[in-house]
Amino acid sequence: MRTLYHLWLSPFSRKVRIVLAEKKLPFEMNVERVWDRRRDFLALNPAGEVPVLVEPDNTVLAESWAICEYLEEQEPTPNLGGRTPHERAEVRRLVGWFDRKFDREVSDRLINEKVMKRFLGLGEPDSREIRAAQKNIHTHLAYITFLAERRHWLASDELSFADIAAAAHISCIDYLGDVPWADHPVAKTWYMRIKSRPSMRAVLADRIPGLPPAKHYTDLDF
Repeated sequence: MRTLYHLWLSPFSRKVRIVLAEKKLPFEMNVERVWDRRRDFLALNPAGEVPVLVEPDNTVLAESWAICEYLEEQEPTPNLGGRTPHERAEVRRLVGWFDRKFDREVSDRLINEKVMKRFLGLGEPDSREIRAAQKNIHTHLAYITFLAERRHWLASDELSFADIAAAAHISCIDYLGDVPWADHPVAKTWYMRIKSRPSMRAVLADRIPGLPPAKHYTDLDF
C-alpha cells in the first residue's frame, strides 16, 4: 500500500490526495507534523515538507507537482494533464498560478496566521496579513470566473490538474470561512461541481483538532 505523508490544511497535500482518488489508486495517510523535524521524515524528504508519497516498493516521491506528474505517467487514466501540447502547457501554467501566486497571496497568509501560529504558539494573528489575503482572493476568484465562463473546466473541457490545484487551495480557505462566494457566483458554481466529485469526499471530511470548519464547508449545495 502506498503511503502519503500530509497535513490537513496543506493545499499541496490535498492536491495529491485528490489526484490519487481521481485515478482510483489506493493509499493510506500519515499526518506529519513537519514543525517537529522528525528525523525519519527528514530521511524521506530533506526539505522537511509535505506531501511525500512512498510507493509499495519503497520509492519515495516528494513535491506535489513531481508526484502528480509521476502518477499521470504511472496511471494515465483518467487523463489529468491535457490532451494536446497546448492543453498540457495551459494546465502547467494554471497549476503554477495556484501553487505559487494564489499560495503566496492567499493560502499561505491565511493558513499561517489563522492556523500555524496557533499550533506553534507564535502569538496572535497579524490582522494586516489576513486583510491582505482576504482582499487578494477576489482577484483570483474573478480569474476563475473568467476561465469558467469560457471553458467547461479551467484549462480545457476536461477536468485537469489545474482544477485540482485550484480546488485544493480553495478548499483550505473555505474551511476557514474566508471565501466570499456571494461576490463570485460563477466561481462558486465551478467549485460546487468539483466539490461534489467523489475524490473530494475525504478532503471535506478533514477536521483540525480544536478548529471546526465553516458551517457550509461540507455542503454540496451551499
